[in-house]
Amino acid sequence: MTDQTLTGARARIVPAGLIFLAITSVGWGFNWPVTKYLLSELPPLTLRGATGVIGAALLALFAVMRGQSLKVPSEIWPRLILAGTLNVAAWMVLMGLGLLWLRASEAALIAYTMPIWASLLAWPVLGERPTVLRSLALVMAFAGLAAIMGGNGFEASMAKLPGILMVLGGSICFALGTVLAKKLPIRLPPITAAAWQIGIGCAPILLVGLAIERADIQAITQLGWALLFYSTVIQFCVAYLAWFAALARLKASVAAIGTMAVPVIGVVASALALGEPLGPGQIAALAFTLAGVALATRS
Repeated sequence: MTDQTLTGARARIVPAGLIFLAITSVGWGFNWPVTKYLLSELPPLTLRGATGVIGAALLALFAVMRGQSLKVPSEIWPRLILAGTLNVAAWMVLMGLGLLWLRASEAALIAYTMPIWASLLAWPVLGERPTVLRSLALVMAFAGLAAIMGGNGFEASMAKLPGILMVLGGSICFALGTVLAKKLPIRLPPITAAAWQIGIGCAPILLVGLAIERADIQAITQLGWALLFYSTVIQFCVAYLAWFAALARLKASVAAIGTMAVPVIGVVASALALGEPLGPGQIAALAFTLAGVALATRS
């Protein structure tokens, strides 16, 4: 193959990776206002557990159709359970509960401080010492949180505090799971690994939700059913598959920076779909958060 042919191949591969990355960002970004709306029709644990279990089953079916085995070696099970607990169960529960106190745009911004916490947790877990850029990223993250909390006065900010702590906790759990995955890698095909992690994380959530919550299925509106389809098929299946396709075509650092579009889409979509405010406070929080994530991913 000549150099000219190789150059042409790279030119075709990179745009495809960016297209898949855009699909992922849009799919995950729009899911913030979607989930916020669905919480008005279904209780949080039932909602998050049911969509996750169905999404995991669809991913498993797709993996089998692609010829990927769902078999898990015995030594991988502890790692799968750990990843399912931190990256899925904690994230899903805490994000769902946090949205009861927060606007979708606020939750999206706090959640996507995850790369900042991951860069800090890499020090005790992986021995990667903090750099000046990582320290600046932490300052930016706290500035973003301050902008979110200070936007409506002290009293309103304290009312949001439970939601902020829950979403922040979910983000830190996901960051810890991400860092531990580097130390304890899950050596399975990507789609198989995602299906198992989502299933392991969401099945207990669904069981607890069915036991302690009361979900009125008949009260779900036509819009609610459409958004449930989105949250299950688009967010879990299409966006995840697009993410793996993007990772196969782009550098991990490029893909990570590309996901910074998710909170931007979440904030704008929440303003358009739910009528959430998009004023100086929200724009300042968005700017601080994105700056922090950019510094963390570059460090």
